[in-house]
Amino acid sequence: MTSVIHDIGYRHYDGKRLGRAYAVRSLFVHNLRAAYGLGRPVKAKIMPFLLFAIMLLPAAISVAITAIAAQLAGGRSIDLIRYSAYATYLQPLIAIFLAAQAPVIASRDLRFHVTPLYFSRPLSRLDYVLAKYGAFATALVILLATPVTILFIGALVTKQPHLGTHTAHWLAALVGCLLYALVLAGLGLVVAAFTPRRGFGVTAVMAVYLLSTTAVAAIQGIAENQTQFGVAQWAGMFAPFNLIDGVQVWALRAKQAAPEPPPPGLGGPVFTLVCAALIVGSAAILYLRFRKAGAK
Repeated sequence: MTSVIHDIGYRHYDGKRLGRAYAVRSLFVHNLRAAYGLGRPVKAKIMPFLLFAIMLLPAAISVAITAIAAQLAGGRSIDLIRYSAYATYLQPLIAIFLAAQAPVIASRDLRFHVTPLYFSRPLSRLDYVLAKYGAFATALVILLATPVTILFIGALVTKQPHLGTHTAHWLAALVGCLLYALVLAGLGLVVAAFTPRRGFGVTAVMAVYLLSTTAVAAIQGIAENQTQFGVAQWAGMFAPFNLIDGVQVWALRAKQAAPEPPPPGLGGPVFTLVCAALIVGSAAILYLRFRKAGAK
C-alpha cells in the first residue's frame, strides 16, 4: 500500500519559533489567570474574587478602627492585626480558595485528556509541573500578601510608632506568605491531580484540610488534658497552618498564632525540614502524576 500526503490547505508558519521559555511563561500566565477566573465565564470569577474581597475586609476594618481609635484616644497608638498571624486567623477562607481553585489548575487538563498536546511541544514534564505549581503558588501569594500589605500601609498612614519594627515584621510576614503559598499550593494540587472530576477534587482538598486540622486539634486537646505538652506541640506539625506558623515562630521570630508553638530545641528545625519536604515532595508527586498522564 502506497502512502500519500494530502495538502488540506493549512497555512504554513515561517515565523520565529519562540521556544521553550515562552511556552513555560505562557503556561504560567494562563494558569495564574485561571486561578482567579480571568479569561473564563463570569461564574468562574465569582468565587475567587469574592474570597479575595472577604480576605481584605479584616485588614481594611483593622486599619479603619486603628485610625478612628487613635484620633479618639488623642494620638495613642492602637495595635493592628499582627502581620504574621493573618493567614492563621483566616485559614478557613484560604482553605476554601484552595479547594475551589486547585482542581481548576490541576485536573482540567487531565479531565479533558489534553496533557499529551502540551508535551508534543518543546515543553518538558518538569516545565509543565513547575509552571502550574508556580502559578497557583503566585495566586495564593497575591491572596495572602495583599491584606498584609494593606495592614502595613495602614501602619504608615496612621503613623504607628516604631515603623522600623513594622517594616521588619511586614517583610517577615511576606516570607511567611510565600511559605504558606508553596506548601498549600503543593498539597492542594497533589490532591486535585488524583481526582480529575472537579466536584470530587473540591471535596477531597477540603476534606484533607478539615481532617488534618480537626485531628490535630483533638490530639492537642487530649494531650494537654493529660499534661503531655510535648505531644501537643509536636502534633501541630501535621496541620499545614500550624506547621508553617511553627516555622515562622522559629525561623522568622514571629509571635505564635497557632494553638501550640513548635517544641523547644529541635522543634523549629524539624518543622522547617518538614515544610521543605512537603514542597519538594509535592512537586515530585505532581511530576510523576503528569508524566504518567502524558504518556497515555
